[in-house]
Amino acid sequence: MEKVVSGIRPTGNLHLGNYFGAVRSFVAMQDKYQCMFFIADWHSLTTHPKPEDIQQSARTILAEYLACGLDPKKAPIYVQSDVRETIELYLYLNMNMYLGELERVTTFKEKARQQPDNVNAGLLTYPTLMAADILQHRANWVPVGKDQEQNMEMARKCARRFNNIYGVEFFPEPQNFYFSDQAVKIPGLDGSGKMGKSEGNCIYLRDDDKTITKKVMRAVTDNGPQEPNSQRPDVIENLFTFLRIVSTPDTYQYFDEKWNDCTLRYGDLKKQIAADLVAVVAPIREKIEYYSANTELLDQIAREGAEVARESARATLNEVRRIIGFRV
Repeated sequence: MEKVVSGIRPTGNLHLGNYFGAVRSFVAMQDKYQCMFFIADWHSLTTHPKPEDIQQSARTILAEYLACGLDPKKAPIYVQSDVRETIELYLYLNMNMYLGELERVTTFKEKARQQPDNVNAGLLTYPTLMAADILQHRANWVPVGKDQEQNMEMARKCARRFNNIYGVEFFPEPQNFYFSDQAVKIPGLDGSGKMGKSEGNCIYLRDDDKTITKKVMRAVTDNGPQEPNSQRPDVIENLFTFLRIVSTPDTYQYFDEKWNDCTLRYGDLKKQIAADLVAVVAPIREKIEYYSANTELLDQIAREGAEVARESARATLNEVRRIIGFRV
C-alpha cells in the first residue's frame, strides 16, 4: 500500500471550508492508503509562539480532526516535535542544500517581506524541514495546496540529491496529491468566492446553533430575481452552493424553482440553509467538546501516534546513517 504523509498546521478552529475541503478528503484517504498525519508545531516556531500556546494548539487541532473522522487506529496522528529523528534528517538534508536555492523559494520571499524583523534561519530552511517530515517515512504522496507546490519540488530535489550524492536509490520522490475530485470549495458568507479566516467570513465547527443561524441570516444578498429563469449572481449562487452541499436534493430543487419563477424569499432560503448547517455542524461540535475535555485521551493518542512515527523514522535514519558513513 502506498504511503501518504500530511502535515496539519497547528492553528485550530476549523471552519466549513476546511471540513468540506482537506479534512473530509483525509478521512477518505485513511481507508485507501497507509497514512500518517502530523501536527506541525516545529514549523510554527518561525513566528515565535508563546510556550503555553504550543501544547494547547496541538490539542485543539487534534480534537477537531478526531471529531471530523480521522481514526488514529487507521492512520497514526502525531505531534511533529515528538519525533526527534526528524531533526537529524533535517540536518543531513540541509548539508546538501544551497543558500541561493533556498532564498529563491517564493514562500520564503513572501514571509521575509511580511516579517522583515524576523527573517530567521528556520524560515529559510522551512522547505528542508518539510522534506524531512516527508522523507523520513519514504512517502509516495503528500496532499498539498497550490501554495506548497514549490516546497514539494524542493522535497523531491532533496530526495534526488541524496540519492545522487551517495549513489543509491533510497528515497522515493514524493508526488503531489490533489483533492480536486473530492474537495468542495465553500464560499464565504460575505459574498466572496472562498471561506477563510483572514476574510472573517467563516462558520466554524465550534460555532453553536445560534451563532451559525445569526451568521447565515446576515449573508449578503441582492434585490431578488427580476426575470424568470435568469442567471443567479455570484452572491446568490454562493447561498445555493451551501444548499447543494448540506440540504437534500428535493430542498435544492424547491428553492431553485422559487428562483426561476421569481417567488424566492431570501429569508426562507437562509432559514433553510441555517437549519441544515446546524444539522451538519452540531454532532461535530459535540465530538470536539468531548475530545477537548479529555486531554489525557488526546495525549495518549498523540503518544501512540508518535511511537509509530518514530519507528518508521528510526528505520529510515538507520539506513541514512549507514549510507552516509556514520555508526548506526
